[in-house]
Amino acid sequence: MRNLVLVLGDQLSFSSPALEGFDPALDRVLMIEAKGEAKAVWSHKARIAIFLSAMRHFANGVAARGWPFDYVQLDDPAPPAFDERLRQAIRRHQPQTLRVVEPGEWGMLESLRHVCIKEKCALQLVDDTHFMCSRHEFARWAKGKKELRLEFFYRVMRRQYRVLMDGTEPVGGQWNFDADNRSAYPKRTGPGDIPPPAWFEPDAVTREVLALVERHFPDHPGRLDQFGWPVNREQALHALEVFIAHRLAQFGTYQDAMWTDTPVGWHSLLSAALNLHLLDPREVIAKAEMAYQKGRVSLESAEGFIRQILGWREFIRGMYWLDMPGLKAANHFGHQRALPRWFWTGHTQMACMADSLKQTLALGYAHHIQRLMVIGNFATLAELSPQQVADWFLAIYVDAIEWVELPNTAGMALHACGSRFTSKPYVASGAYIGRQSNYCGGCRYNPAQRTGKEACPFTTLYWHFIARHEKTFAANPRTALMVKNLQKLDDADRAGIAKRAAQILKELESL
Repeated sequence: MRNLVLVLGDQLSFSSPALEGFDPALDRVLMIEAKGEAKAVWSHKARIAIFLSAMRHFANGVAARGWPFDYVQLDDPAPPAFDERLRQAIRRHQPQTLRVVEPGEWGMLESLRHVCIKEKCALQLVDDTHFMCSRHEFARWAKGKKELRLEFFYRVMRRQYRVLMDGTEPVGGQWNFDADNRSAYPKRTGPGDIPPPAWFEPDAVTREVLALVERHFPDHPGRLDQFGWPVNREQALHALEVFIAHRLAQFGTYQDAMWTDTPVGWHSLLSAALNLHLLDPREVIAKAEMAYQKGRVSLESAEGFIRQILGWREFIRGMYWLDMPGLKAANHFGHQRALPRWFWTGHTQMACMADSLKQTLALGYAHHIQRLMVIGNFATLAELSPQQVADWFLAIYVDAIEWVELPNTAGMALHACGSRFTSKPYVASGAYIGRQSNYCGGCRYNPAQRTGKEACPFTTLYWHFIARHEKTFAANPRTALMVKNLQKLDDADRAGIAKRAAQILKELESL
């Protein structure tokens, strides 16, 4: 055998460069399901299911092409660990080369190298051309820069790919419409009727996977009764069409809005399909840009959506590979508190956290403001261990792969990397959540109170956090206003906040 082509579970595209030049007479495809991958973190059942179902659908496509392939299933009599299963496959086929697209996880890359060295098999790592900026191109862009910021990288990518450009200048005269993308739903009427996203009835392959997951991982968090994620190329393309036609128009306006029992709002739900490579980012960007050019959506909505894909998605992947493996240990504030158990149940009296966590457990999904400004915000203010929080985010969301999850969680949500690539911590009091949602109206805590038993934990801990870092934040133009507002409080207020914060932090499990 010339090449044993390993297709990883998040690289499910027949445009994969690892399959370029595939010769059925000389090469073979290898795919591996492994229990160890689902147990490395205590993965949500839906996260396990989407990977396994998408992999099996892709394997059916390989079979339809008549290509020789090995598919190692979860139930196969082999050691549960991925590297042991890979080692057995190499011994079975004795290929000249193990060919694989560079993985999306540093640990997997190290595992592949270790196995190939031990088995004396050549390892050919192929650049992942799914992404629009290679690891090497990003490293060149970052070299020598004192500040690594999305905005400057995003402008480079816009110019390079000529997206929403008018010659050398951005369409509309500005690069970023973020300030226009922060509206809350109207308080009197709420979200109103939102066209539903594409949702797919499980087919025979997916039903078999759902049963398999329930059998092998019965104690894992989450539910499968609402599973409807796209698991093949055709479904992913349909999901994209539905979003562009019916949901993109209001995405920009309400992407930061939250409302009880409105788990997806106007969001695309395309991140899982993108991260599995069922969709190519170029085609997603092109569809959004065309919708603007044809007058179907505003520039603000199109740009806000494109920025997430061409900008943030590519930027965050570049930062992951630039900073690994140290990124996993990042802890700028030195936070060490254990993750409360109710993160796995949603049983908390804080209405915003309860709603965000319960929908996460039901669907394996929460949109970016729920992740950043509710869950991540609380984790920072409550001084939770970045490592425990990052493991939870990796375990619980269907679109979580380490290259995207870890820098988003550690670097953005928790500011565990300091100012490495974000200029300030994303923290806010209960007042922010009150503005962006209806959560506070039905909560037993009051976001306007800083002290006392009715005080919102977000509010108390916010002021406590600013006080703890007062000197540092005063010197940062992005956080100086927070400190000025803190300094308006008298000594009695500050003492009351410190006392209430200490009580909250001591009793996290009972919030």
